[in-house]
Amino acid sequence: MLTTLEQFILTRSLADEQTLQKISSCFTFVKAERKQMLLDYHQVCRHYYFITKGAMRLFTTDKEGNERSRYFAFEGNFVTALPSFIDQLPAEEYLQAIEPSELLCITREDFYLLVDTVPQFAKIYTEILELGFITAQKRIYGFQSFTALEKVKWMMQHQPQLLRRLSNKMAATYLGISPSTLSRVKAQL
Repeated sequence: MLTTLEQFILTRSLADEQTLQKISSCFTFVKAERKQMLLDYHQVCRHYYFITKGAMRLFTTDKEGNERSRYFAFEGNFVTALPSFIDQLPAEEYLQAIEPSELLCITREDFYLLVDTVPQFAKIYTEILELGFITAQKRIYGFQSFTALEKVKWMMQHQPQLLRRLSNKMAATYLGISPSTLSRVKAQL
């Protein structure tokens, strides 16, 4: 399990064996079943997860009960409800396993200890934040004026794994369109 995390670290920083061991020792193994919630709405987020197998999503629901997915994460990526994790206020979203998943979990305290004491980990955290910000900005600004067809084309170009691994229903919650519209648009391509 930890070798996946160690490989992730080594592709992004120069870390010796002692540094890798220090980082790895802060993580614990967690298994999540399909549809299992790791964070409920209004719960304070106290963990960050690294996915070694499976898939996770962050989502919310509107007043009518319709789901709106904000983020999907797959193997080799970190995931958490970041606003709640940072400010320790109740989350306004859910964190759910969408496939049977194997995760490495780190507490908030250990996470920030590593950020403060291990420069390689701090660098990775900065990269995660920057990539997340850029992806969110592109999606927000692009989706504001995109048609359904343009949204699907954007997803095919920037996040093709979402269309390959997710059901139409789940992908549609990310795109902000109905599953039937997504099916129709995919048939046109």
